[in-house]
Amino acid sequence: MKFLDNLCLILVIVGALNWGSIGLFGFDFVGYLFGGQMSMISRTIFALVGLAGLWCITLLFKDKVPQGER
Repeated sequence: MKFLDNLCLILVIVGALNWGSIGLFGFDFVGYLFGGQMSMISRTIFALVGLAGLWCITLLFKDKVPQGER
């Protein structure tokens, strides 16, 4: 699960940086790299970022203390 958590966090960071570049500069970096916002690759990346964001909600509710240290 640790690998999936880290992968999702990376995807969420990519999405946040992309949204930041859209908000600040009006530039869609993912769309630029992969042929526009409506290309199949861009839409797949956007969908993966969205799913990763949903997964990261679960990170808010995970127990932070390792099992052996209680």
